[in-house]
Amino acid sequence: MPRTELQTRRLQAVREWTAFVGESDHSPPSVRPEILDSWARSAASITPDVREAPLDDEAETAAYWQGSPLQTAVERIEAELRRTAEDGDLVIAVTDPQTRVLWTYGGRVMRRKAESVNFVAGGRWDDESAGTNALDLANRLSEPAMVFSAEHYASMVHNWVCWAAPVHDPATGQQLGVIDLSTTWDRSHPIGLATARMMARLIESAMPLSRQHPVLDLGDEPDEPGLVMHLLGTAETWLDGQRLLLNRRQTEILALLAVHPEGLSLDQLHAAVYGDAAVTTSTLKAEVSHLRSSLGGQLASRPYRLTTPITTDVELVLGLLRRGRVAAAVEAYGGDLLPGTNSPALAELGELVAVAVREALLANPDPDTVLRYGERAPYDTQVFEVCLARLADSHPAVPLLKGRLAAARR
Repeated sequence: MPRTELQTRRLQAVREWTAFVGESDHSPPSVRPEILDSWARSAASITPDVREAPLDDEAETAAYWQGSPLQTAVERIEAELRRTAEDGDLVIAVTDPQTRVLWTYGGRVMRRKAESVNFVAGGRWDDESAGTNALDLANRLSEPAMVFSAEHYASMVHNWVCWAAPVHDPATGQQLGVIDLSTTWDRSHPIGLATARMMARLIESAMPLSRQHPVLDLGDEPDEPGLVMHLLGTAETWLDGQRLLLNRRQTEILALLAVHPEGLSLDQLHAAVYGDAAVTTSTLKAEVSHLRSSLGGQLASRPYRLTTPITTDVELVLGLLRRGRVAAAVEAYGGDLLPGTNSPALAELGELVAVAVREALLANPDPDTVLRYGERAPYDTQVFEVCLARLADSHPAVPLLKGRLAAARR
């Protein structure tokens, strides 16, 4: 964003914060409701001039982190997290469900700033301990959050901008904590929130395999030769039984090649990945080169084509639907295809799969299958309504379906 625009935004935030801490008779009119609520919680517990976050016992924090699923996942992608922090001069933090920092890594400048306010392992960054911040909001609201400059309640971080996103256990949906990216306010960028969200998905995809939700017929740890990809819900990739750790863009490219076994030209792949975005073909070639290395060379050129057997859950779900096995298709359907993807081709494919599953259920709304589908698509009220309309009131699934429907309408 232009610096003048950021300065204007910062001055406005300072005015609103000053009005609040100065006990003005009127609430600042343009403060986001979640910020105002957090300011109120913060004000009830701390003063705005607090100098640092409180620290939990170092040994206790280390014991919680050691051997946890979060530690395992972070270690698997640590090189990428560190590179992101260094390239953007960010400090990156991962927390537990109570917003206690468990792990951090910072670029040269932000590392010193973080240490000065106890933005380190053991630091408690819930808003009642350290004031309004993105980590607390993302944790509390279970959705990505940004806090800019004086939107922070504590003046010690008024020079910061923070983006955070919750991290969930892919098997149970349990929220394990958040990942946060922070830098100085003048380096604020619109892509910050999307980056935090992507990093959260990356951590989730690197969780220990024993915690992953089983996908029908693909297995928890596929040991058959070739490429196996889970694309619906959480992205996971194996090659010859070995887990591959890929970044988001590499996963998208590999997914496109997996669903186009005949291959794609450079121009076709570029359009499928980036659409109309102004991205050079050399950028795509570099990503393909990294991907080819990860695949042990099993990616041919002209056209780009995978040279190893391929299995995907997309192929599995559509194949089951073609054979009329709706219950099995719903069991294998893990959710949206690569949620948040910017690839127009993958977005279109994801819509095709979601609509196919939904239409199959509308045509044959078996109650047990609908309830299973409700775990993946909890807000699809029409499927619940159609199923209920075909059941007698005495059917044992009716109360559960009505409960799902009521929750979806809230």
